[in-house]
Order: sequence, then structure tokens, then C-alpha cells
Amino acid sequence: MPNLKPVRTFALLLTLSFAAPTSLLRADDPPPLSAGQTLYVPTYSSVWHGNLNDRGRPSEILLSVMLSMRNTDPKYSLTLTSVKYYDTAGKLLREYLQEPRTLGPMGTVAYFVEHQDREGGTGANFVVTWRSERPINQPIAETVQVYHWGTQAKAFISRGQAIHPHE
Repeated sequence: MPNLKPVRTFALLLTLSFAAPTSLLRADDPPPLSAGQTLYVPTYSSVWHGNLNDRGRPSEILLSVMLSMRNTDPKYSLTLTSVKYYDTAGKLLREYLQEPRTLGPMGTVAYFVEHQDREGGTGANFVVTWRSERPINQPIAETVQVYHWGTQAKAFISRGQAIHPHE
């Protein structure tokens, strides 16, 4: 009589793999729906480059910054309730919203930091809070940093991520 234990074990594992929770995300799955979040978006109002000078500091390039908030839901609106800009030390520099702002389906809004504004520094960030009346596709929050001189420009992006606020 053949040993059926390996066959039974394989059948059990196969059955369990189909019964596994579907809530586990695969890399190609869309993120879960949300009715609101607080997002941390890194940005750089300046970057260091080159060699150290005689004071032991590198040269600094000031960058302009655009925060882009994109509603990725094709059917429902979201409301931005706060857009705060912080410096490298974590000091609040400004709140961009005086009142909530609604973004319609697939809508985008941008907030700007001028290139001569050196307050933010190399570790500046935005903290954005949004909400919706129902769970929707999560928005995309990105900053675009740009340095322009003559006929050339350099640009790069930073993408935000959801955080748990401690209020």
C-alpha cells in the first residue's frame, strides 16, 4: 500500500492556500479605500552639494517646491482640512488652509513654496489631513522640487505616506 501522507499534506496545504484571508495585499493590488487620513509628505526647500567650504559647510541650493494633492477617485470628492508646512526642526511655518477645501473627483490642487524661502531647509515637510463622506480611493500627495538656472533645470519628486497623528 502506498504512503498517502505526502499527498494528504499537499492537498491540505492547497486547500488552505485557497482559504487564506483575501485581505492580504499583493504588490499589484490597489490600496484599501479610506474615508480620511493624515499624510506626511517630505520635501526639500534646499539641498546641499559640492565640497565643504572653509567653515566646514557644503554649498546650499535653494529649491522651489510644489505640493500636489490629487484626488484619485473618479466618482467622489474629498475635503482637505489642513495643509501644514514644517521646517527641518519640526517647527510649524505655515498653515495653507484657512477653511476646508473640497477636491472634486479626479481634481488636483497645488501649494507653493518659493525658491528664495530658505526657512524649510533640507528636512522640510508637509502634513496634510483629508476626509471624505465615504471610503474612496486614497489621494496621491507629492512634492515636486525644482531648481532652474539659465536654460537648464533639475527636478525631483517625493511621495507622501499615511501616518497616525497623535492629537
